[in-house]
Amino acid sequence: MLLILFIYLIYKIFTQIKPANIGATKLTAMRKLFFAITLCFAAFLISCGPSQQEIDYAKTEARIIPQPNKINYTGGALVLEKKFGISVTDPSLKSIAEALKEDLSKYAGVEAELVKENASIIISKSTKGTPESYTLDINDKTATITAPDEAGAFYATRSLLLMFPDKTKTIQKTVLPSAKIEDAPRYGWRGVMLDESRHFFGKKKVMQILDMMALHKLNKFHWHLTDEPGWRLEIEKYPKLTTEGGKGSYCQPSDPAKFYTKKDIREVLDYASARFIEVIPEIDMPGHATAANRAYPEFSGGGSERYPDFTFNPGNPATYAYLEDILKETADLFPSHYLHYGGDEVHFGNHEWKTDRHVKALMKKEKLADIKQVEQYFNRRMADYIKSLGHVTMGWDEIVNAGVQPDNAVVMWWRHDRPKDLATAMRKGYKTILCPRVPLYFDFVQDSTHQVGRRWGGKFGDLAGVYNYPQMPVEIKGLDESLIMGIQGNVWTEQIQTEKRLDFMLFPRMTALSEAAWTQKEAKDFDNFGHRLKLTLPVYKREKIDYFDPFKPESTPEPEGCKKPA
Repeated sequence: MLLILFIYLIYKIFTQIKPANIGATKLTAMRKLFFAITLCFAAFLISCGPSQQEIDYAKTEARIIPQPNKINYTGGALVLEKKFGISVTDPSLKSIAEALKEDLSKYAGVEAELVKENASIIISKSTKGTPESYTLDINDKTATITAPDEAGAFYATRSLLLMFPDKTKTIQKTVLPSAKIEDAPRYGWRGVMLDESRHFFGKKKVMQILDMMALHKLNKFHWHLTDEPGWRLEIEKYPKLTTEGGKGSYCQPSDPAKFYTKKDIREVLDYASARFIEVIPEIDMPGHATAANRAYPEFSGGGSERYPDFTFNPGNPATYAYLEDILKETADLFPSHYLHYGGDEVHFGNHEWKTDRHVKALMKKEKLADIKQVEQYFNRRMADYIKSLGHVTMGWDEIVNAGVQPDNAVVMWWRHDRPKDLATAMRKGYKTILCPRVPLYFDFVQDSTHQVGRRWGGKFGDLAGVYNYPQMPVEIKGLDESLIMGIQGNVWTEQIQTEKRLDFMLFPRMTALSEAAWTQKEAKDFDNFGHRLKLTLPVYKREKIDYFDPFKPESTPEPEGCKKPA
């Protein structure tokens, strides 16, 4: 507009100058001078603002995952110099601004500073909106974030961060297209579970996973810390749980003890909290107890030939004191609202209960008809104790029929081949998280050509299957779907013994999971997701994440699985 106005003024001046007033030679020279000035001014104006090509490019390069539920490009752009300011309107948002500043340097290679005025990015609180929601409004002056809580403001910064070009590109300025984003999560529970009993990866790797979870607005990290191969959580009252129970892995039973000290756990918890991720510990019982029984065999309930010392003894009164001590230390360490106690697959190793004198005495005292009722008694008792600690009980879907009170328990539905169990849980009023083996167990193969990992009747967890989830089974039609808290991807690690293989199985399925959990069904588009994922893979490459490339599978061959010693 300024350029057009300037040219118009030059034109008017020229029309007022007559050859009679000045010589023809001078007039020609003046016209040449004015023409040169006009070209220079035009070039200056063009250099001050983005071209339409730059604006369009910024739109196509926006790699926001998960896809916002509403995004409207309004024309124009915000041009940011290599260094610019970020301000907050509420002191509680300062840490979010600092995190954005650090991540802009890390991911986009641009410098920002916290300022009190004349900021290009403004973060503020709003009295409107639902938890974790946000608005991001970008015009030619500022990018303004408003959110009702700190989590929403943080997620807005993640969307903004992903609108910046990757830092591998040399830039003198950043062009962000003018746009208005109004966004809120589909589900409150957007989770990832990592099994570190079977193979231990350590806090550095866990923190990297937390970084990627935060980048894509995942907010629950379920930490499976105890199982058959190894016990990975320090319990001060029972040190042999880690010094003895922490030895070995699924692949190498002779491995030295590996576990997290309480100091390690606190570091991870602080790291997760800064990224608005809740960490939920799992202490598996009454089954999957082999590592614990290796350390303290006096509490073992036996097992089977395939699963020796698989259970805790539910008839021994000392077992309950022992497990309550463990749960108390765990609850004191983890600030999570939830405490997961497993409760699954007990039938793999409860055969010796039938002849155990402690169990027989319990059955007589409590009038329990069989060992199934013994299992249910154990589940109710431990759930009641977790409640007494001020925590909500979490368990796998086996607990649905144990009589655990629905008002203080959350069920994780994992047996995809048993949708009736999901319906039963919802009918009884249990809050439920969907994490079915197919497609949300990330130890299942993700491509038809892959050999290592599980399948179920030929089915497996490919990228499209993860992205298009949830697809509700017909069994829950007519039930209260508000009981579904969200979805979760589970990474079991029997065949995941290295960081490289962990990356390969987790990425980019975790990225697809984030959009499945956040974005409303009507805003999802798998083809569009693929475009944005292609733009995101360089971020993973730069972070040295050994992802599977679904666009060029041959470029990322499948890493080897676990090879047990003979």
